[in-house]
Amino acid sequence: MNQPIIWVHGDCLSPYNPALKAYPDVPAIWVWDDVLIAEWQLSLKRLTFIYECLLELPVTIRRGDVATEVVAFAQEHNANLVVTAESPSPRFDAICDEIENSMSLEVLAIEPFLDYDGYIDLKRFSRYWKVAQKYVFR
Repeated sequence: MNQPIIWVHGDCLSPYNPALKAYPDVPAIWVWDDVLIAEWQLSLKRLTFIYECLLELPVTIRRGDVATEVVAFAQEHNANLVVTAESPSPRFDAICDEIENSMSLEVLAIEPFLDYDGYIDLKRFSRYWKVAQKYVFR
């Protein structure tokens, strides 16, 4: 039998995260991704917003290499399965590959906010919203 933990990431910071819904009583983790924060030059305002979202979720907060921290958290909880919600991020795929080198991974589908399969710049919400609003407010 699988003993899971949940990995919450920035593309599904919601109490309606399908992983949190599917496994409501298992430990969950969020990892501040130092590389991503530096690469995307996330502002203090954005980091504060993310932190405020995290305060509403049942997560343990860590910092560092995401895959390393998620696997360590799973091992600390004697888990052999990491459960998370899907993400369109190429970085997400790379992290998932690293996690799967150590244990099983289950990626749950999320209900899309909008039906769009073109490119959207995900670095800034305003850039995302410029594209998304055309499809949301039809």
